[in-house]
Amino acid sequence: MKKPSKRYRSAVAGANLKDEHALVDAVKVLTNFPKTKFDETVELSFRLAVDPAQGDQMVRGTTPLPHGSGKQVTVLVFTADADAAKAAGAEHAGLEDMMKKVQEGWLDFDVAIATPDAMKSVRTIARVLGPKGLMPNPKSGTVTDDIEGAIKAVKAGRVEFKVDKTANIGVGIGKRSFSEAQIVENAKAVIEAIGKARPSVVKGTYIKNVSLSASMSPSIRVASTEFNQF
Repeated sequence: MKKPSKRYRSAVAGANLKDEHALVDAVKVLTNFPKTKFDETVELSFRLAVDPAQGDQMVRGTTPLPHGSGKQVTVLVFTADADAAKAAGAEHAGLEDMMKKVQEGWLDFDVAIATPDAMKSVRTIARVLGPKGLMPNPKSGTVTDDIEGAIKAVKAGRVEFKVDKTANIGVGIGKRSFSEAQIVENAKAVIEAIGKARPSVVKGTYIKNVSLSASMSPSIRVASTEFNQF
């Protein structure tokens, strides 16, 4: 097992990671960790009391971040009108030509959007896009005739969340370079969105725990008072 770095050990030694922290305090702890040479992504991790194997317990959705994600998003649009999609801000657009590239292993984009009439063709490469979390889906707003609106939304910082097979969700909520207030507000937006996505069949506890971390930092436990209303 690889030994933790000196910077990581320093972060652990200088913070109380055993106890839960109010969100504001958790962000303060995070911003006091030693920084890396790059602008780390800040992430919220959720452990849910759901069974993802049951269709009626799937948790999935999107939410805009008040201060954006801090990430430059590369968009591919599957459409017969590539020129219009590129004019709307897509870096890549097309249908058969783009599908061929994807089938050959090209995945140099962050979000895939498709028009409804293109989805019949796009479904044939679901086995490539699906495992990477890149398959367009109406529930995430990435299958739409409003291509311009969808592109603007994802580039402005709308994030998608989806529970995995182990009932966990990880969502990027910004960068270490963000102010504490920006991180807190983005975190609250994500907590609320996942809270509201609670399946109606789930009774009792829904969100078991939440933790905050950066790309190269330890995790900080967020107090249950920040999410137990869901």
